[in-house]
Amino acid sequence: MALKFPHLFEPITLGKTVFRNRIFASPTGFQNGDHLNLPSKELIAYYELKALGGAAAVTMGDCLVDSKNGRVTKVQFPLDDTNQKGPLSSLCKAITRHGAVASLELQHGGMYARTTGEQLGYVWGPSATMLPFRPGGSPQVKSDGKMIEVREMSEEMIEYTISRFGDAALFAKERGFGMVMIHGGHGWLVSQFMSSKTNKRKDRWGGSLENRMRFPLAIIEDIRKKCGRDFPIEFRMSGSECNPAGYDLDEGIRIAQMLDGKVDLIHVSAGNHEIFDVFFITHPSMFHEDGCNVKYAAEIKKHVKTPVATVGALSDPAMMEEIIASGLAVVVELGRQTLADPDLPIKARTGREDEINQCLRCYSCFSECDATCHFLCAINPVIGNEYEAKFDLSPKYKKKVLVAGGGISGMQAALTCAERGHEVILCEKTAELGGILLCEEQVPFKKKL
Repeated sequence: MALKFPHLFEPITLGKTVFRNRIFASPTGFQNGDHLNLPSKELIAYYELKALGGAAAVTMGDCLVDSKNGRVTKVQFPLDDTNQKGPLSSLCKAITRHGAVASLELQHGGMYARTTGEQLGYVWGPSATMLPFRPGGSPQVKSDGKMIEVREMSEEMIEYTISRFGDAALFAKERGFGMVMIHGGHGWLVSQFMSSKTNKRKDRWGGSLENRMRFPLAIIEDIRKKCGRDFPIEFRMSGSECNPAGYDLDEGIRIAQMLDGKVDLIHVSAGNHEIFDVFFITHPSMFHEDGCNVKYAAEIKKHVKTPVATVGALSDPAMMEEIIASGLAVVVELGRQTLADPDLPIKARTGREDEINQCLRCYSCFSECDATCHFLCAINPVIGNEYEAKFDLSPKYKKKVLVAGGGISGMQAALTCAERGHEVILCEKTAELGGILLCEEQVPFKKKL
C-alpha cells in the first residue's frame, strides 16, 4: 500500500546514522526524575512511549553539562556526574530497542541558572550585569524585586565550560546515545554568547558576530574531537528572538550560515524562553496558527546547505508532509504533541491520521511540571502513568459499569472501561454528549477541542 505521506516517512541520514523517518521527538524537559535527579523508571517509560510511537529520534531535554554553575531547575539530569551510568544507559536502551535514535539535549543556563543563583548567590554569563531574580526555576514566576549579580565568565571558565559540553557528549555516546543536541536557543548560555544584547564583551569572545560565535563553534569542535566526525550533532537555535531585547531573523540567518557545515542538523525554533512577551512564541499557544514558526526555518534553509528542522505548533501530518515536500524543512520536531499522542507517527504511517489526538496547546503540561515536576496532558491520561500502563493487567471479572455524565471526563471514562472489557452504560441528562465541548466548539481558536 502506497504511503499517504511519503516525504514524511522517507529515511534521512545525519552523519553516518540513518533515521527511519522525518519526525523527531524534541526535548520536553527532564521531569519524573528520582531524588538524585537520575532517570527514574517512570521517566524511562515516558521516553520509551515516544519511541514505541514511531518517532525517528527521541531527545531527553534539559541535561546539565555543569551542575554547579548552570542549573536552571532542581530537576535536571547532571551529565557531569559520571558515576551515574546505569540509569542513563537504561533510558537509552528503552528508546533504541524500538528503532529510534536516542539523543540528549546539552544545556547550560548561564545568567538564567536560577537554581545555581539560589545556591551561590550569583550566576555566570558572558558579561557582568544585574538581573531581576525569579526563584523556583520558572520564567513565568514574577520577580519579588530582588536582583542577582551576573558575573562575567573568565577566559579559563569559558574554556572549562566548552570542555564540559564535549565531555557530556562523550558521556552520552558511551552510554549508547546516537546523537546530541546543543541547546543554542531560547536564552540559555550558548545563545547569550551569540546575541549582542547579552554579550557585551570586548575580548575575542564578544563584539563582532564572528567573535560571539566563537563559543558555540568551539563547543561543536570539542564534541567533534571527543566523539568523532561521524557522531551527529544537532544545534538548536532561535531563528529570531522576536523581541527588541534579542536578535532578529537577519542575524539568525547569519548565525545559521556560521553553523553551516559544522553540525549535522540546524534545529530552528524561535523566541526567548526568558523574555515573558515571547515565551508564547517559543511555546505557541492555542491562539497561534498551526506551524506558526515554520517561516523561520524556511527562510534559514534558503541560506544554508546543512539540513534544517522546524518545531512549534505541529500536530497535523498533512501539514508536516507539505512542509517537507515543499522544501521548507527536512525534519519536523514535535514537543507537546508527543504528550498528546506519542503514536502520531505510527497512526500517520498506517492511514489512521483521523485517530490522532492533536495537542490543544493549553499549557496543562507546563503548569503541572511547574507545580509537581511531573508530566501530565489534559487529553492523554496515560501521560504521567506510563510505567503503570506497561504492566496493565486485564480485569479478573467483567463488570457492568455505569458512568454518570457524558462530558469530556465521562466519555473518556466510558471508553477506558470499554477498552478494559467491561460492559458500559453511559448516562447523560441532556440530549447530546460533549458537555462543555458543545459550547467551546463555536470558539475559533479552540477548534482542536
